[in-house]
Amino acid sequence: MDGSERQRPKGQRFPPFGGSGKAPTNLRCTSTFRYDSAILRCVTPESLQAVALAVAEEHSLDKVLKSVVHGLASQAGIALARVWLIAPGDICETCPMKPECPDQARCLHLAASEGRPSLPGEDWSRTDGAFRRFPLGVRKVGKVGATGVPLLVKDTEQDVQAFARPEWLRAEGIRSFGCQPLVFRGEILGALAVFNRQGCEEATFGWLRAFADYAAVALANSRAFAEIERLRERLELENRYLREEVKAALPGGGRILGESGPIRELLKQLALVAPTGATVLIQGESGTGKELVAREIHEQSLRQGRPLITVNCASIPRELYESEFFGHLKGAFTGALRDRAGRFEAADGGTLFLDEVGEIPLELQSKLLRALQEGTFERVGDDRPRRVDVRVVAATNRDLEREVKAGRFREDLFYRLNVFPLRVPPLRERLEDVPLLAAHFAEAATKRLHVPRPRLPRTTAEQLQDYDWPGNVRELQNVVERAVILSRGGPLRFESLLSEAAPEPRDRPRGGAAPRTEADLKRAAREAIESALREAGGRIYGPGGAAERLGLKPTTLASRIKTLGLQARRR
Repeated sequence: MDGSERQRPKGQRFPPFGGSGKAPTNLRCTSTFRYDSAILRCVTPESLQAVALAVAEEHSLDKVLKSVVHGLASQAGIALARVWLIAPGDICETCPMKPECPDQARCLHLAASEGRPSLPGEDWSRTDGAFRRFPLGVRKVGKVGATGVPLLVKDTEQDVQAFARPEWLRAEGIRSFGCQPLVFRGEILGALAVFNRQGCEEATFGWLRAFADYAAVALANSRAFAEIERLRERLELENRYLREEVKAALPGGGRILGESGPIRELLKQLALVAPTGATVLIQGESGTGKELVAREIHEQSLRQGRPLITVNCASIPRELYESEFFGHLKGAFTGALRDRAGRFEAADGGTLFLDEVGEIPLELQSKLLRALQEGTFERVGDDRPRRVDVRVVAATNRDLEREVKAGRFREDLFYRLNVFPLRVPPLRERLEDVPLLAAHFAEAATKRLHVPRPRLPRTTAEQLQDYDWPGNVRELQNVVERAVILSRGGPLRFESLLSEAAPEPRDRPRGGAAPRTEADLKRAAREAIESALREAGGRIYGPGGAAERLGLKPTTLASRIKTLGLQARRR
């Protein structure tokens, strides 16, 4: 400290005033100083290094700031330690230093403070006092924050009038003041200031420079961690949003809808296998909702918080199968410009859904089998095995047993996938679910297409059950969406839409005399209804009415009469 004789090895060099911006690595300092014939304790390299290590362990910005000022304030001789950070001006209208502020755009914000006051009633941990803001370039701290040039006042008594509160310095016994800029990669982040009850020499001030560099790195890292955490939370939010969007786009809005016996049996089997982690093979016709079943298995499993990765095996070019499943290294083949992880790595800890698994080329099925059995694989161009924990759910509309007999699918792979088979019933086997599905699709289409909400009459819903739906649930969804667009808020009509699909009623006779065209069917239906109305005197309802004569429900007959434009009277 100022005027002291320091015990040190002969020839030992010290950092220059303000330091070099890099932490000294070859300095050694004893903790004994002579000052005015009194033995005092001062800040030592070892003590600052311990504080720096404690600061480096923190990731939160608030905790880093508190660690900095707490570590300095706990050092012998330091009465008060404060950190100001550069930020946009926020209290410009009420700031007592407003007249001195050059632009009122940015200033130094007091972010952390700690010390050991000798006067009763003082609280030096507050950050809302008179000096909570310093305009850049104004007064001592402001100049350090603006220029990045350190400032050392060795003896405050000789420069007491340069301080805003000289009486406070005397009352607290402050004898020196030091302020170091916090600089990271050429950017000034703020300023670090200490008020000492002892004198301070340039050597010790140089160690404070090194500590300021440590603190600046810790502050920059804490901000980076905060940004990473913000981006992680945003990514999680976007993932949840995208999952909801995917569910909304799926038939049934991501839920398996239906009350029929086949669906209840499917849900029962699904609930049994989902928590087990066993491999599942989902079989069913195209459009029955196999992907929906796979998602439900994942959501009911212990892996629901992990990713569900879907691979459409029918859409991958043959030469890219191995790269798509297992990834590749940079330069492994033409076009491999960087390392790339495959679907197995992306699904690590979660579920891998192999849709249309029967489309995988025979020569690549052995590698898939090894990955399933051993949980290991190599990227293309790499010989280092990688291990993953993946649950596999596969789906196909092919008869894999027949494919095995034909030599187009490996028998061992089939048995590896077919641990727990699930069959998704076609829509024609659960026609009682059609009205429920149609109502749901109509509601979903109304929201997605921004069209007026239509009405789905009961007779119209029953009419949908007279069709076999060869395209299954997907076809029903498309037909309902077209009907919603055409309805313009009125009742849904499907006559023309179903005729475009060339439906064939299940009870239509197959003889040669049966009507062969839609026009023939409509003409025969019109003639039958007209004849029944004539015999019933125009009545639809009641005993002897046209509905009773035709064996139809009165509401169904009324709907057909309206569609055909016929006249009838109600009782």
